[in-house]
Amino acid sequence: MKQSLCSPSKFSGLVFILGGLPLLTSAQDAFEDAEVLPEVEVIGKAEDILGKATSASSGQASHEELSQRPTLRRGELLEVIPGFISTQHSGGGKANQYFVRGFNLDHGTDFHVGVDGMPANYRTHSHGQGYADLNFIVPEFVQHLDYFKGPIKTSFGDLSTAGGADYRLFNVLPGGLFSATYGEYDYARIVLADTWTVGRGDFSFGLEYTHEDGPWQRGNNYNRYNLFARYHEGDDENYWNVTALSHFGDWNSSDQKPSRAIANGTIDRFGAVDPTTGGDTARHSLSTTLQRKEANGTTRFNAWLGTYQLDLFSNFTYFLNDPIRGDQFEQSESRFFAGFDLSHRWDCEIQGRPSHTTIGFQTRNDWIDDIGLHLTQNRRRFDTIRQDDVYVGSYSLFLDHETKVNDWFRAGFGIRGDLFHFDVRSDLTANSGNESDGIISPKLNLAFGPWNETEIYLNAGYDFHSNDARGTTITIDPTDGVTPLDPVDPLVQTRGAEIGVRTHAIKDLTASLGLWFLESDSELVYIGDAGTSEAGDASERWGVEAAVYWRPTEWFTFDAEYAWSDARFVNAPSGFDAIPNAVEHTLSTGITIGQSEGWFGALRGRFFSSRPLEESSTFESQSSFIVNSRLGYRRNDWEVSLDVLNLFDRDDRDIEYFYESRLPGEATGVNDIHFQPMEPRQVRLNYIRRF
Repeated sequence: MKQSLCSPSKFSGLVFILGGLPLLTSAQDAFEDAEVLPEVEVIGKAEDILGKATSASSGQASHEELSQRPTLRRGELLEVIPGFISTQHSGGGKANQYFVRGFNLDHGTDFHVGVDGMPANYRTHSHGQGYADLNFIVPEFVQHLDYFKGPIKTSFGDLSTAGGADYRLFNVLPGGLFSATYGEYDYARIVLADTWTVGRGDFSFGLEYTHEDGPWQRGNNYNRYNLFARYHEGDDENYWNVTALSHFGDWNSSDQKPSRAIANGTIDRFGAVDPTTGGDTARHSLSTTLQRKEANGTTRFNAWLGTYQLDLFSNFTYFLNDPIRGDQFEQSESRFFAGFDLSHRWDCEIQGRPSHTTIGFQTRNDWIDDIGLHLTQNRRRFDTIRQDDVYVGSYSLFLDHETKVNDWFRAGFGIRGDLFHFDVRSDLTANSGNESDGIISPKLNLAFGPWNETEIYLNAGYDFHSNDARGTTITIDPTDGVTPLDPVDPLVQTRGAEIGVRTHAIKDLTASLGLWFLESDSELVYIGDAGTSEAGDASERWGVEAAVYWRPTEWFTFDAEYAWSDARFVNAPSGFDAIPNAVEHTLSTGITIGQSEGWFGALRGRFFSSRPLEESSTFESQSSFIVNSRLGYRRNDWEVSLDVLNLFDRDDRDIEYFYESRLPGEATGVNDIHFQPMEPRQVRLNYIRRF
């Protein structure tokens, strides 16, 4: 049998990318010469991906699935990922609070989020490592969402131990769109978008504006502005595009409330101890993607640059540290970020068996000016705890290979190497310095089958998360300028494995089941009274996930997703090893009905169980259950619908913490449960016009 191997001549794709100034001309010539290919099918979670999937817990959610979900917040789009929970504790403009696989992810730690390959998590962020604010993503412009769980992807490294998700925006919008929503609590939203043919390509442009106050006594007064612009040339396999995204947001925070203050009538359930907290943020980016497909391979190049600003005022402990002026603090930063991702995939045969190999180089760089922590009163600074200028850069190489060994076995392996450099210039000279570190992360992915429309997967891999750059050079506690502190390790290794099964043996039904394990050499723990995360003890987690998707007809879909996890600190004393806010049980289920015209609707329920609020599990949160619904009618070019959020008007809690705080009139601090109430039932009317 003839052996066809990957030829060095296939480096022509890399030459195409690195060719310098002739790049666009070469690209345009390639597009003109390329055969027009059929559209790529965007698969949903219920579709048959046997022979394509690398694990039981990876998948893709289509634009249709995302758009059919009635949601309260932007971050809830990630709840399309099985076992994923998105909540909020501090106003609409701030990043959501995320939970998955026994992780309290804070605002994104250990779960990668990207947009067309551009990372959306921020390393060394003023409010928390891995902070991922998704308010700059407009659902109408998202074509699909790719997701995975566990440290299995060679092309992903930092902050992806629990998994990751990548939003893929439309290269060309399906058509013109006008969307308007109006609802209770002064909720209003408008989206306007269209696509025009410009030269040899298409130019898409869209705008979004949202305002909401919420049920809070001091309204959120949240205003969100988004702009999307993309120019795209080519087909689905040979193309280039350039994309501009711009986001502004400002809001008043609602913040978590101390239970005792509500119980004794000091504040209302929707009131606030400090009514002056809030923030504003801005994010602007420019990115480009170029892809060229040849007979035996594909070259892809992503590059991005942008700016980001945040000014956030919080007060979680009220008057614990300063009984006169209060404990309000400001976290602020201004950063410039840039990076690129270059990869080439060779498709060939080894001993007559289909095989592919991918090599890639990635770099990501953040220049952060005036990342600071300040003491404030009524949003006015009166002291600075610390202020720094920081650079964080990473440089990564990865190799990934898979061969279909025979008709029932696919074997894949990969290895990734990451090199980091941290440079900190602090207002306290003793905390200035630089640090470098590197780490190697091997991966293994095996797939067996299909047998009777069923595949079995075995996945294992190493991964890591980076720590805040300021922690790698710290020697003196900035709060007093005297107490010595030990720096943290720049990079912390994590490991994980999963065995799973996916089946389509029953007609019109897709089911998956997975057993997984994760461990970390150092846990990043969210500190409720400081509003940030810090490095803690080693941890380990394991759990089970199950999902069922049933689509017997084109107009009816049922889905149910359940996850159970156990999370523990490794070296903690017995009885004090619980990881705060690690969710044990989650369940998401829903029914969607309707076709391209006529009546349509959706009913979705989400449950997550009580969880420990501190290491001894003496104090636990309440469980939470919410149901959202949608009913509407559509014609070819318009639709109208009514969303009822929190259909049963439950007074559950979105998030809870246990820590010490002090209210006005209290002699000392009090350990208490602090919580953010779930928003009450509310109705929103939606109108969409397509043109």
